[in-house]
Amino acid sequence: MTILPPHRLDLAGHRQRHGDLRLPGPGFADVIAAANVRGRGGAGFPTAVKLRAVRGRRPIVVANGCEGDPHSHKDKTLLNLAPHLVLDGIQVAVAAIGATDAVLCLHEGSPVAAGVAAALAERSDPVPVRLAAIPPRYVASEETALVHFLTSGDARPAGKHPRPAERGVDGRPTLVDNVETLAQFALLARLGLDGYSPADLVTVTGAVRHPGVFEAPPGSPVGALLARAGGETEPLQAVLVGGYGGTWLPRDSGELVSGISAVYALPARACGLGYTAKILAHLAAESARQCGPCMFGLPAVAADFAELVRGGDATGRLARRLPLLTGRGACAHPDGAARLATSALRVFAADVSAHLSGHGCRVLAGAA
Repeated sequence: MTILPPHRLDLAGHRQRHGDLRLPGPGFADVIAAANVRGRGGAGFPTAVKLRAVRGRRPIVVANGCEGDPHSHKDKTLLNLAPHLVLDGIQVAVAAIGATDAVLCLHEGSPVAAGVAAALAERSDPVPVRLAAIPPRYVASEETALVHFLTSGDARPAGKHPRPAERGVDGRPTLVDNVETLAQFALLARLGLDGYSPADLVTVTGAVRHPGVFEAPPGSPVGALLARAGGETEPLQAVLVGGYGGTWLPRDSGELVSGISAVYALPARACGLGYTAKILAHLAAESARQCGPCMFGLPAVAADFAELVRGGDATGRLARRLPLLTGRGACAHPDGAARLATSALRVFAADVSAHLSGHGCRVLAGAA
């Protein structure tokens, strides 16, 4: 059974496609573990571990549908076409941990908000789901930022300890899962392990014939993901896997990728350094500005890349700065920026040399 239907399904169409939902008991974490379901919000963390960690009175389920990465459209597509699959998944999670409340988070002004509200109006669930509008900033959808916002109205990451499963919204144990992960819950609850076939939703954009959101088995080669989008429209220089906080790979990389939300195909005529510099500037501007790596490290690295594009030699500073970003922030935002920048220096080494020699290269218009 595929995740995405060919068109939007109302509740009747959803039930015709998937059948009735039987809610599981507390042992559902064992099913999730056996199916190796991992978080689809970017971290790829084993979901069964999160389920088992939620202990205590009056737990809460928080569904994350914010999707702050500009390269990813999978969650919006899922919520637009199959909102009831996500809402079913929320009820499965509620039953699995004995939750008494459920919240579905979307960014303010989300184009899918009206459709999700209409889907909620069609349902009568054991635990009603309320919608929460989150400020449309990149880090506002990080799980501790969601918990912090739902508790205090401040959408900034709250640090790595304690985790939401221990003390989340209003101090209560909280399960925070991406909406695609929850859709997998709904499929597993219906199909069981024998009938379940894992698939990831991946957004493929850039220089491809048919950009869009596609389903692919975990561990697909990069080339296979590009082929799902009709193949490239022109020669490629590299591909960015995992969105703005992801990793650059050479076009001919045979690497297998799992759990990534987005693939961007960069044309050979583009400047990889220029494209990366624009992304880094965006990441620096979108930080919560509450810890050193974000307040000082990200703007410095973005400035270093801008200097490389202009032909200045910032490679020494980057070699010193990038290792200092990883693992030191209140959230993983600086880690993603460091990963992106480090991979760019490796994959676009020829661009670095061209800029330092004064020749430069052509920057793709509208890269950010």
